[in-house]
Amino acid sequence: GRCYRCHTVVEPHVSRQWFVATTKMAPAARAAVPGLTRLFPETWLKTYYHWLDTIRDWCISRQIWWGHRIPAWTCRNCGELVVAETAPSVCPQCGCAELDQDEDVLDTWFSSALWPFSTLGWPETTPELKRWYPTSVLVTGFDILFFWVARMMMMGQHFLGEPPFRDIYLHALVRDAQGQKMSKSKGNGIDPLAMIEKYGCDALRFTLTAFAAMGRDIRLSEERIEGYRHFVNKLWNAARFALMNLPGDAPAPVDLSGPVSQHEAWILHRLESAKLDMDQALEDYRFNDAAQCGYRFLWNEFCDWYLELAKPDMASEDAAVRGRARYVLWLVLRETLLLLHPIMPFVTAEIWRALPVPAGQEATDIALEPYPPARPECVRPDESRAMEFVQGVIVAVRTIKAELGISPTRRVRLLLHPADDAQCALLERNRVCLETLARLEELTIDAAVPAPTAAASAVTGGCQVIVPLAGTVDLADELTRLDKELAKLEKDMTDVNRKLHNESFVSRAPAEVVARERQRAATLTDARDKLAARRALFAEALREGS
Repeated sequence: GRCYRCHTVVEPHVSRQWFVATTKMAPAARAAVPGLTRLFPETWLKTYYHWLDTIRDWCISRQIWWGHRIPAWTCRNCGELVVAETAPSVCPQCGCAELDQDEDVLDTWFSSALWPFSTLGWPETTPELKRWYPTSVLVTGFDILFFWVARMMMMGQHFLGEPPFRDIYLHALVRDAQGQKMSKSKGNGIDPLAMIEKYGCDALRFTLTAFAAMGRDIRLSEERIEGYRHFVNKLWNAARFALMNLPGDAPAPVDLSGPVSQHEAWILHRLESAKLDMDQALEDYRFNDAAQCGYRFLWNEFCDWYLELAKPDMASEDAAVRGRARYVLWLVLRETLLLLHPIMPFVTAEIWRALPVPAGQEATDIALEPYPPARPECVRPDESRAMEFVQGVIVAVRTIKAELGISPTRRVRLLLHPADDAQCALLERNRVCLETLARLEELTIDAAVPAPTAAASAVTGGCQVIVPLAGTVDLADELTRLDKELAKLEKDMTDVNRKLHNESFVSRAPAEVVARERQRAATLTDARDKLAARRALFAEALREGS
């Protein structure tokens, strides 16, 4: 029929009963059958079923130039409306041959409803239709879940007897940093081309992926894109370091199931975990989790730890140690590029082309490479935990330095009291690692050596980490500096407390201003207490030294 207002052709009412009869089962039951269509996230299923339960007539015509012209003809003589698959020659009512076809075209939902199979040669049974239908996944916005997605499901079930998709992934909307929808009138839009020009395509892609949490909109800002550009630079600089330390051809393969160093066993184990976690995240359409997993592995483990741990091996005079270190470096970087390539295609492809190729093999395109294979022999959780303990000791030393205001590059003396003989042996085995990364001038690993009175300490994994203060810093100068800082803090605290004890200020000032002043008072008090504790420690060390 036609709309009584605008005379647009509308489809007949499509009832839920028709849909159920066509699909041979109720939608809720169909969704629960393993092997059929899954919706991600599942929270949209309720909306999907609501639309089907309350389905209404829908306009099927549009006034545009291109599209499927509506197969409806009107007789000039009697006004009879004729709808047919083939163009009629005469009016079936009066026999008049003067028929006018409707000038409108079918609405876009009609063509999109047929899209999954009409593009494969349907209604002919083509080889493409047999091979590719049903398709694997539909990626679309949640706002057309019914208008297009449900209609494609209906048509696929009706004409081919099975749904057109195995999975349907509904992505989020991209909003501004405050969560508002971007619009020209508000002026809060972010031009992706401008961001690509300024920060690079990989940085923009990674930002969108990292924030694409299922069921949540993406709050995009230029600052976040700039932040992930640093991640792209981190990968680039790590690759430069690797290429400077690798030979022209790929290093000779090493039996990774054999003996390797502690940090090599750790990074290989972490690589296997990253491969497993990213693969599962992609399988479940948790793209943000896949991005964050790749981020943590590259930045926190490969760059911050492994590259530093591998430097002594690269300079080793032992050819076997040096060769094994180069092979592990080449392998881990190579597979890290494969993991990150779907999210950061351009920088990974550029680095891939520069990587050494195994002798006798030709360079390949990273986009054609398979997912990195699993290596069960590299899964060594005990070795990984042992390395994490050593890292804990290093972090403890760095934290003590930061808390005492000692420069990170300043070399200090360190005394370790291991919890048992096994821990002692582990620390001795990683002595070079500890001395290098913790910046030590002297390392003593012996629970029998008494700790000095003036020392900063921490405990990690049952091991006591002790940094003697005598000789570490100029205690007299440090005490003078701390006294000045404490005096300034006391003055600031006096000013804040004067405001807070003023009844007029508390009662008349805006609540957020009062809350801000109270928060400032708490922050100053905490800083004062920490400085006072540090001063007492330094004063004790000065007395002990004299």
